[in-house]
Amino acid sequence: MNRVGYRARLLSVPLDPVGESAAAIRHEADGLLVVEEGRVVARGHYAELAARFAGTEMVDLAGRIIVPGFVDTHVHYPQVDRIAAHGAQLLEWLETHIFPAELCFADKVHADEAAAFFLTELLRNGTTSALVFPTVHATSVDALFEAAERRGMRIVSGKVLMDLGPQGLRDTPERARAESEALIARWHGRGRLGYAVTPRFALTSSDAQLQVAGELLVAHPDVLLHTHLSENSSEIAAVTQRFVTARDYLDVYDRFGLVGERSVFAHGVHLSGRECGRLAQAGAAVALCPTSNLFLGSGLFDLARLSEAGVRTALGTDVGAGTSLSLLATQGSAYQVCQLRGASLDPFRALHLATAGGAAALRIGDEVGALAEGQEADFVVLDPAATPLLARRTAGASLAETLFALQVLGDDRAIEATYVAGRLAHHRNASWTVPA
Repeated sequence: MNRVGYRARLLSVPLDPVGESAAAIRHEADGLLVVEEGRVVARGHYAELAARFAGTEMVDLAGRIIVPGFVDTHVHYPQVDRIAAHGAQLLEWLETHIFPAELCFADKVHADEAAAFFLTELLRNGTTSALVFPTVHATSVDALFEAAERRGMRIVSGKVLMDLGPQGLRDTPERARAESEALIARWHGRGRLGYAVTPRFALTSSDAQLQVAGELLVAHPDVLLHTHLSENSSEIAAVTQRFVTARDYLDVYDRFGLVGERSVFAHGVHLSGRECGRLAQAGAAVALCPTSNLFLGSGLFDLARLSEAGVRTALGTDVGAGTSLSLLATQGSAYQVCQLRGASLDPFRALHLATAGGAAALRIGDEVGALAEGQEADFVVLDPAATPLLARRTAGASLAETLFALQVLGDDRAIEATYVAGRLAHHRNASWTVPA
């Protein structure tokens, strides 16, 4: 029996704190998290559980906070090498920086190396689950899933559908269907892996290919839909010009059966009231990507408006337009965007968006995101004294103040350790040995 107890401050936000539900925040100042065979078997106050688990191996993490593993609901692994690429907004940035980088992923060796680096970086930043864009090449999907399977991570991904892309990044509706079907058969539901039908965005797929995407969703009722929506004003104008009979950007996807409870749309910066209402009605999720929107000058998402409309929301780093793979830093940027919108993002709600909210968006909330008994033991050990500034700021601070300081001042240095299904997958101390 492989049973280990972790004594630390425990914190999770299984429900959205908006509405002030008493069950939204779960916190034990001196807690015990007991993990056995990769799952949480007990969680509670140390004083109440210690006798029950006498004789269990104990790891004392005094001064640290254990939170659920972070869930990144929108990120591009082939774009890591183009993070911090200067000088353009979305459409020009894609042409100048991103499409040339993605051409390299036809090479499996290159894709393997990039996938390994990317997933190691996710773990270093406390991210244990993610919805990931690869490229149009099936090799890029295989490389990512192979690397994720070795690490035991929860990764959802799928071949990019893109028959109107540039030379070398262009498929056909027929090839999109055939390769997607093969990849679904090979990877979906294998271990902790899941598949997402992934048209890049409306402008890079023909009507025929968008129809294929809808048909794939019908044929495979437990895969996700992952694409971009309403990110940039120039993009929206181009969509309006091409799809002249559509009511709006979301309606383009709706006409092909791509708007539903399994849909995750990245950005949603410039949504109309009708679009918000339709997203809420469908149960679709929007992945908010603040660092990307700021970096590309795309705009400021309106979290308050989305919340009032009842739209499910989560957070995405959107690297490489995003400027950090850290969901701590992303929570801090989300706070700043909300400030510019005249609203204030509560630190507990920010943590919810980066954990249980993200898990719900990816339809994996039963398994991860809340540190609940029975869930898979994906968790992160946060160190509030990771840097001299953090240590000074959090000394004697309340839980809310400490959490907020970690979101605004924290980065990968604040991640002392990352556990995946109860296994140590990353430790800040390089002398610790972590399996590749």
